[in-house]
Amino acid sequence: MRCGEKKSGKERDPSTSVGMTTKKNMSGHSKWSKIQHKKGATDAKRSNIFTKLGKAVTIAAQQGGGDPEMNFSLRLAIDRAKGANMPKDNIEKAIKRGTGEGAEGVQLQELIYEGFGPAGVAFLVEAVTDNTNRTGSEIKNAFSKAGGSLGGPGTVQWQFEQKGVVRFTADKKAQLSDWDSTQLELMDAGVEDIKDAEDGVELFSARENFQKMMDVVNKFGIEPDDSGLQWIAKEEIDLDDETSEKVEKLYDTLDELDDVKEVYTNES
Repeated sequence: MRCGEKKSGKERDPSTSVGMTTKKNMSGHSKWSKIQHKKGATDAKRSNIFTKLGKAVTIAAQQGGGDPEMNFSLRLAIDRAKGANMPKDNIEKAIKRGTGEGAEGVQLQELIYEGFGPAGVAFLVEAVTDNTNRTGSEIKNAFSKAGGSLGGPGTVQWQFEQKGVVRFTADKKAQLSDWDSTQLELMDAGVEDIKDAEDGVELFSARENFQKMMDVVNKFGIEPDDSGLQWIAKEEIDLDDETSEKVEKLYDTLDELDDVKEVYTNES
């Protein structure tokens, strides 16, 4: 039973396992590891992170305007930039690039690249670029060096679905005065699944309910460690350690490219 569904003739009881996964799984562990890895990036990589965050701010402003009060995507991009300690001046310049103000104006494109990594693992790569030839060449080269291949549109995207996702650590959950009532409000906001694991909590909603979910998260004063519209594999696959290391290496190579926004795989 998914969260948000009501039991016949009874109130929803958050103390049960309705809509909630409590077991620890490799998928959750892997995602939390990646989040912590990004948070602990060295100063040498900080400029790369700021470049990615700046592009996210720019594309959001380009698509929905420069007022974060009227542009939810921009507000979310700014929050993520602030969370990474990106300087205020950098954020303001990124907004101006998107709105085309003065010499800062630039046109960016959002693209999705699809491919296969080691052992046929499905990869979805989100990119934001002002030069599609450069970006396509860099991504294709990364796949080729890893023994994988870049595919055409629709090659692997059917294996994923886009969801609203929020993740926050277990210590932030512990600070909530009433986790049960928080869950009920999240369910009413359209949260479909709550995964409560050792490392932290993952919330999933339909794409159209993402903003409502974020409103509840903000209401309870939860500062997400990771949030956004993300591509989630419909079915995940298990890999042996050797193959998993090769997949992780390709993931890191793609993630380090300035034009790459996010990387998703169907590895469990």
